[in-house]
Amino acid sequence: MAQKTAPDSTRRSERSRRAIYDAALALVGEVGYGKMTIEAIAARAGVGKQTIYRWWPSKSAVLLDAFLDLAEQANAQLSEEAGLAEPATDIPDTGDLEADLKFVLRATVDEMTDPKFDAPARALAAEGVVNQELGAEFVEKLLEPQLQLYVKRLRSGQDRGEIAAHVDPRIALELWTGPLAQRWMQRTGPLTHAYADKLVEYALYGIAPRVTAG
Repeated sequence: MAQKTAPDSTRRSERSRRAIYDAALALVGEVGYGKMTIEAIAARAGVGKQTIYRWWPSKSAVLLDAFLDLAEQANAQLSEEAGLAEPATDIPDTGDLEADLKFVLRATVDEMTDPKFDAPARALAAEGVVNQELGAEFVEKLLEPQLQLYVKRLRSGQDRGEIAAHVDPRIALELWTGPLAQRWMQRTGPLTHAYADKLVEYALYGIAPRVTAG
């Protein structure tokens, strides 16, 4: 007589968690954050709402974790397409700072203009303005770790003499990340690779006329 195997609760929990992530991301794109509810997420995921409340205190917490997971998956896919054995954890360092920054900023533009990223990112950014706890968690778990990758790459540039030694990398990176975020959030203009390239060029070389040797 075959012995019955006990259900794998870990696998079942992971399936439920994945279904909840997918439901939250889909709903925020379809109905918006304001109309998205825990009940709607639970119904879409095929779980009881108590399952959600056991893991998260609010719909914003669900959406944040779902978005962090989405970002992790995107990084893994991008790394796989680039032929890397493991997900990339740093900005490329080819020795050409301008090219490396343009590469990353172009990838950021592609992500910002992808509807599956745009809707949850806007919802979290907007909610984070009025919900300080969520805003702080969004910065701590997602934004600041990404910005620190720029810091690391800029310090590498300083070591090579590509950037002045007195420059604070954490401030310098805002010369391109700030305008990019502002244009995305307020929709003041198109987000394109050409725009990303110009942000990098203006940040690295300034906007004053260059003096050429006579």
